[in-house]
Amino acid sequence: MGVSAAFHLAEAGVRDVVLVEREALGSGSTAKAAGGVRAQFSDEVNIRLGARSLEAFARFRTRPGQEIDLRRVGYLFLLSEPEHVAAFERNVVAQNALGVPSRMLDVAQARRLSPLISTDGLLAAAYSPDDGHCTPESVVLGYATAARRLGARLLTGTTVTGIATSGGEIRAVSTDRGVIATGAVICAAGAWSAGVGALAGVDLPVTPLRRQLVITGPVPGLPPVVPFTIDFASTFYFHREGPGLLMGLSDPAQEPGFHLDRSDEWLPRLAEAIGRRAPSLLDVGVTGGWAGLYEVTPDHNALIGESREVSRFLYATGFSGHGFLQGPAVGEVLRDLVLGRTPVVDVSALDVSRFAAGLRPELNIV
Repeated sequence: MGVSAAFHLAEAGVRDVVLVEREALGSGSTAKAAGGVRAQFSDEVNIRLGARSLEAFARFRTRPGQEIDLRRVGYLFLLSEPEHVAAFERNVVAQNALGVPSRMLDVAQARRLSPLISTDGLLAAAYSPDDGHCTPESVVLGYATAARRLGARLLTGTTVTGIATSGGEIRAVSTDRGVIATGAVICAAGAWSAGVGALAGVDLPVTPLRRQLVITGPVPGLPPVVPFTIDFASTFYFHREGPGLLMGLSDPAQEPGFHLDRSDEWLPRLAEAIGRRAPSLLDVGVTGGWAGLYEVTPDHNALIGESREVSRFLYATGFSGHGFLQGPAVGEVLRDLVLGRTPVVDVSALDVSRFAAGLRPELNIV
C-alpha cells in the first residue's frame, strides 16, 4: 500500500512524497503473502478494487515497469456446504455484472481444473480465469523503483515515533532520524496501523493475527497449470510454486497478537484438511514455510478513508488477507483522496465510521 500510494502520488505530480518504513520495503506482511490476485469477492467495493488491480497487474511490466511473474491460472473455490453454494451463486451474479468473468462449476469440471483434489463431499465450485498469483516482492520493487524515479523519497530503516497535531490538523511526523514537516499523513502500516493511528489520536480497529504457510518439495505428476485452489469450508488452499506447491489455511485457534515466529501447532489441522481434500499431498515433503500477519477488522473488510477528527490523516489498512491484491487500485484511491478528486473506486463504505452503524462483512475471505 505504501509504495503503491507513493508511486501514484509521484506520478500525479505531487512533490515531497516521503515514505517511512521501519525496516526494509515489503518486510511487514507483503513479503509473507501467498501472492494471490483475484476479483472474486462478495462485497461490490472489493470486486471493483480487485478487478481494477488485476488490470494493473496485467500491465505491470510497462507501468510502472517490472516483471512480477503473473500467473493467471484462475481461482477455484471448492464448495461443500449448501449455504456456501447459494452465497457464491449470488456473488457470481454480482461479479458478472461488474465485468468479472467468474462462473459456477459442477464437481467434475472442478476436478478437471484441479486434478489433485478429492471430490468427496463437494457440491459445486466457483471459478474465474482472470485470477491467479504473482510475486509480492517484485510488485514492491516495481512501485518503489518507479516512485523514486519520479522524485519520491523512500526512507527505510526509519521508525515513526510521533505525529504532531494542532487544532485537528497534522503538523509533523517525528522519526528516529529527525522530524518531517507535513500537513498530510497516509497510514498504510498494515497490522501495525492501530499503533500508528494512536500517535495521531485516531482509532483504527485493526488486530494482528498470525497466518502460516508451507512450501512442498517437488510434487510427482504436478500439472503445468494449477489454479489457486481453495477448499472454502476448511480454508485449505494451494497453488503451484515451482515444482511444488505453496499451501496454507486459517487456524481458528490462533490467538491475536504480533506472533511472527513459526509454530507447529497448526500442522495437524492442515494435515487433516489435506487428507480430506487432496490426500495425495500427504506424501509430499515440506521444504520450508513462514509466518506472517493478517491485519483483521471486525467485519474482515478494509478501512480506507480520512479521519473525521484529524484533517488529512488518511488510512488504508485492515484488509484481512486481501490487501496485497488490492494494492494497485488502493494506491490510486489514496492519490485521489489526497488530491481531492473523486476516487477511481468509491470506497466511502469502507470508512472507519461504518462500525457505528454495524458491520459490512466480506464472505470470500480465506
